[in-house]
Amino acid sequence: MADWVEACAVDDVDEEDVIRFDHGGRSFAIYRSPDDEFFATDGFCTHEKTHLADGLVMDDIIECPKHNGRFNYKTGQAKGAPVCVNLKTYPVKIEAGKVLIGID
Repeated sequence: MADWVEACAVDDVDEEDVIRFDHGGRSFAIYRSPDDEFFATDGFCTHEKTHLADGLVMDDIIECPKHNGRFNYKTGQAKGAPVCVNLKTYPVKIEAGKVLIGID
């Protein structure tokens, strides 16, 4: 069962953007889609351990800033070379204007 942790305020994440959230020695990336939905993944690229919050978000894709590895941030799916390992995703819920992620 996931522990729900407050990651940020809803207003902290712009549409089609990503921010960094660190908790318990781990790093996460929090995304806001054009449809005003929120998503969360592990914070580091599975290829080079570069933080994804420094990357480019477009449509449903986060592009790593180091080698342009691409992931679907909704599913965590790696979208081709150089990345071949998917990102772990986490459940998200919104309560009282706060973004909470379920951390296992």
